[in-house]
Amino acid sequence: MAQTYELSASVRERVGKGAARALRREGLIPAVIYGDKQPALSIAINAKDATLRLHGGGFLTHTALIEVGGEKINVIARDYQLDPVKDTLVHVDFLRVSASSKITVDVPVHFLNQETCPGIKRGGVLNIVRHEVEMEVSANAIPEFIELDLAGADVGDSLHISAVKLPKGAKPTITDRDFTIATIAAPAGLKSEENKAEAEAE
Repeated sequence: MAQTYELSASVRERVGKGAARALRREGLIPAVIYGDKQPALSIAINAKDATLRLHGGGFLTHTALIEVGGEKINVIARDYQLDPVKDTLVHVDFLRVSASSKITVDVPVHFLNQETCPGIKRGGVLNIVRHEVEMEVSANAIPEFIELDLAGADVGDSLHISAVKLPKGAKPTITDRDFTIATIAAPAGLKSEENKAEAEAE
């Protein structure tokens, strides 16, 4: 399950560009907490702490506990903005979540047994179609990743979502087809030999 982190925040009394600039000069960044049929709450969070979380990975897939005025709110970051010039974090949108919340997240795909994969050992190339899979999951059980085993894959094989053992309670948002996650492509040399053989056969 995805990890949880904590952030401290204060309520923002003023909103707007001028107020946001003033916050950033103080080492804070504006953020908002919304959802769960409650009014949006404008807050300010520590820029350094939030930036560390952003660059630590999983920012959009890890739930957080934000303490605001003595109240602790379970959230997940849904969007963030970076300064177009400095590339620094300037704003974060958080969504309130609970144990019963269902949310959509992009879950990374990890590929197992690449070193023993028959197709790769023959010179084939792992062609990754989807590095992440969009999934609907419970907010309290967000998977860190899903795994695709390449142990039996050969050159020319396509590997689909049906080959993945999905975590409990998680399901892909694409439900109308068994979509491809990766293929084992033939190496250039093998392709040219096959094309030559086909040409001679004709």
